[in-house]
Amino acid sequence: MGIMSFHQTSYSDYDSQSHSDHLQANLPTLCSQPSLPSVPFLTSKPHHRHQEILSTTHHHCLTTLKGHSSYISSLTLAGKFLYSGSDKEIRLWKRNPLDSEIDQENLSDNVVAVGNGAVKSLVVLAEKLFSAHQDNKIRVWKTNNQETNQQKYTRLATLPTLGDRAFKSLLPRNQVQIRRHKTCTWVHHVDTVSALALSSDESHLYSVSWDRTIKIWRTNDFKCLESVANAHDDAINAVALSNDGNVYTGSADKKIKVWRKSSEENKHSLVATLEKHMSGINALALSTDGSVLYSGACDRSIVVWEKDDDGNMVVLGALRGHTQSILCLAVVSDLVFSGSADKTIRIWRGVDRSYSCLAVLEGHGGPVKCLTASIDRSSSDASFLLYSGSLDCDIKVWQINVPLL
Repeated sequence: MGIMSFHQTSYSDYDSQSHSDHLQANLPTLCSQPSLPSVPFLTSKPHHRHQEILSTTHHHCLTTLKGHSSYISSLTLAGKFLYSGSDKEIRLWKRNPLDSEIDQENLSDNVVAVGNGAVKSLVVLAEKLFSAHQDNKIRVWKTNNQETNQQKYTRLATLPTLGDRAFKSLLPRNQVQIRRHKTCTWVHHVDTVSALALSSDESHLYSVSWDRTIKIWRTNDFKCLESVANAHDDAINAVALSNDGNVYTGSADKKIKVWRKSSEENKHSLVATLEKHMSGINALALSTDGSVLYSGACDRSIVVWEKDDDGNMVVLGALRGHTQSILCLAVVSDLVFSGSADKTIRIWRGVDRSYSCLAVLEGHGGPVKCLTASIDRSSSDASFLLYSGSLDCDIKVWQINVPLL
């Protein structure tokens, strides 16, 4: 399995720099790419029902979580906790679902782990926390106590594991060339691990990287089962898994690729390539049932793809409103959240294939790099909690109330 030359620089690479002030100074020129003239607006003609939704949608910022000293690059929710990743650091925040407030007492020591390189993605599986890093590694952490904030974390493994590397190195066919005079085994990522995702049965972890590969790991013993080399022509920035077995990857090469595991060969193969964006793709998100795919890119647009009767993803249209690159997406229930380099978050909702922007959330002092959201179970209304991480080093917690359809 041959690997890749290193990727070209894309907008998504900005967060590999160390000074956010320098980055933000360069954002306007990097984000001036045109939106998509060939893709129709989905927000052009709001009808009466949209107006009702807009007038009864309310939102406010519950709190701002401070503690990170560098930009926030990843967020994930697990049970009572919010995990956040920044430059080399993972922190834990406890939330109280009874009153939607964040318990910030005694959080001066809420650092879960310190690794090498920015934490690009976080995934929680039972008592395991998987973290993807800019130093090309995936780390696995174990927590010993899920009921208190004073948790003790130990590192279970670094992927690829030493055993996996040693076993693969015994056979020459497992070696791939990564530079002119350097080889390694195919289980290694050789550039930033940009995103992680769990299979629906949680037995496999998928990782994508700026090295243009997709790797599949077994979650019970951390063995690397497969590597799809040269999956894209440039850095892979995002991955999303559907319950029907489709794997979607988004890249700086402007393409979304759809992969599926072949039952005969037990390997993943390419089944479709989706091309509509005019610039690098930074984020992907799927609707709850997997029938709608959302993709966000540097062209300032969110393209909405819908599964047709033959099971193929076709373009429905685009959501426009952000003035700079789309950096992150999250979907909960029938709401779509988008975070942008324009420092805002937009909330979208579709009615009869026509979407409206319910709200624009302002308050961050830098580009919004990551989002995660959940239904607010403590509220009797249709209420959601949204968590946003930014280059301003803050995490904001928003409460959004929308009318039921």
